[in-house]
Amino acid sequence: MSKEDKDLLLKVRDLRIEGYSDEKWIEIVHGVNFTLNRGEVLGLIGESGAGKSTIGLASMGFARDGCRISDGSVEFDGMELTTSSESELRVLRGSRIAYVAQSAAASFNPAHRLIEQHVEAPLHYHLRKRSEAQDDAMELYEKLRLPNPTEIGFRYPHQVSGGQLQRAMTAMAMSCRPDLIIFDEPTTALDVTTQIEVLSAIRDIVDQFNTAAIYITHDLAVVAQMADKIKVLLKGDEVEESDTAEMLSNPKEDYTKSLWAVRSFTREEKKRPTGDAIPVVSVENIDASYGTTKVLEDVSFDIYAGMTVAVVGESGSGKSTTARCITGLLPPTKGRILFNGEELPAHYSKRSKDQLRQAQMIYQMADTALNPKVQIHEIIGRPAQFYSGLKGAALKSRVDELLDLIELEPSKYFHRYPPELSGGQKQRIGIARALAAEPTFIICDEVTSALDQLVAEGILKLLDRLQKELNLAYMFITHDLATVRSIADEVVVMKEGRVVEQGAKSEMFKPPHHPYTDLLLSSVPEMDPDWLTGVLEERGVDNIGEAADV
Repeated sequence: MSKEDKDLLLKVRDLRIEGYSDEKWIEIVHGVNFTLNRGEVLGLIGESGAGKSTIGLASMGFARDGCRISDGSVEFDGMELTTSSESELRVLRGSRIAYVAQSAAASFNPAHRLIEQHVEAPLHYHLRKRSEAQDDAMELYEKLRLPNPTEIGFRYPHQVSGGQLQRAMTAMAMSCRPDLIIFDEPTTALDVTTQIEVLSAIRDIVDQFNTAAIYITHDLAVVAQMADKIKVLLKGDEVEESDTAEMLSNPKEDYTKSLWAVRSFTREEKKRPTGDAIPVVSVENIDASYGTTKVLEDVSFDIYAGMTVAVVGESGSGKSTTARCITGLLPPTKGRILFNGEELPAHYSKRSKDQLRQAQMIYQMADTALNPKVQIHEIIGRPAQFYSGLKGAALKSRVDELLDLIELEPSKYFHRYPPELSGGQKQRIGIARALAAEPTFIICDEVTSALDQLVAEGILKLLDRLQKELNLAYMFITHDLATVRSIADEVVVMKEGRVVEQGAKSEMFKPPHHPYTDLLLSSVPEMDPDWLTGVLEERGVDNIGEAADV
């Protein structure tokens, strides 16, 4: 047996997967092939709907509800998964094959501490005693450069930042030292400095334990850092596959070349109105705390009608907390929030229905923001009914109007449920729900971070059009500096609960920068396989740790 045969871990041949729709089975993955050796990383890339996650899950011998593996072979370490029993597959999953989902927040049980969830698999498979599993968890937390590794596991999921939770999930996947890990967009929702932390940690884990990995992403610069080879997919079909360096320098197919092309929607920067114009929202010197821990200090900025202010910073910098203060979910301990020049009550319960109506939010994860058991017309209609008192034909007409506004045909989507929609369509429903209240100000909380670049560009264009038509003011919370360049008029940079720099976008991207702004700008991945290695060498592991979220 050759060394290559000994190293071979996963062999997928002519994989075909069907999905059930309109009372019939339809093939959605059309004969995909690949192999994976121990210690090797395969990157799966393509637009939303390409079949990346479906193929990744099939590599575990698993198909989502409404899907089935209809033909082909998935052979893991000599074991054919497509014909294995559920009991045999259960022994593999979690022990020898692990899965790291895109949304850590939706993957953890909010009622249990992190470490309790971490030790569940090694205890279930009788690999370690509880004390040994807990000690191992702390070691993995340290390897993944989580703060306070001996203590952080005893927090609940909501008590840590998104970046920390994503690393905790990676540690949990490693709890049984699996041979294969499927990473499904694991850094999509992370800021650029935290992303470096997680990418570096994943590379270390793969190298140290000779673990094979399938890395699913729509971020081409990220896959360039992580993968030994890349497979490009389109609507369930193979497009091409080759080593990463060859794929980046010499893609052969036109579709791959189109992915490599830089797509960037950019609109003309708007300037603040002159004279006596009053901001729609003024944040004036606010402090805020969670219990006894101060999380915001002396935060101030203004947002004018028809303009977009991007608030950027690492995970844990205070971006979303500031939004919570504006919406009244977290009353400031000092300072005030003004709306059109009038001070708002600090707590939302003290605000009038009209004050609540004027400020709405579009959430990052449409999967968790939309009730999967409620039809689209109800999701959009509830705010219109609550704030405007619409009923019957008038309510239906308003829902139809909103669906038209977000470019979804009412006759097709009125009675659908969220699970029947793509990621981009679900985000559009989130936008329509916010618009149903007829607000003047919308907080967009990482609304494109979970979307591939083509879908994200469509959402940005839609938001820009709606802003022009309705004269909306946007607060755009984001870690994606490409998005900032596309849509922002002004930029507010936050670090550790403080504003460290703010100004017009055109000025913020010109040097000299505040050192922290410079760190953010230099942390944006580039389409160079050696970029991450260069950044880590330049900053050193200790310096990288300083960029971690707190």
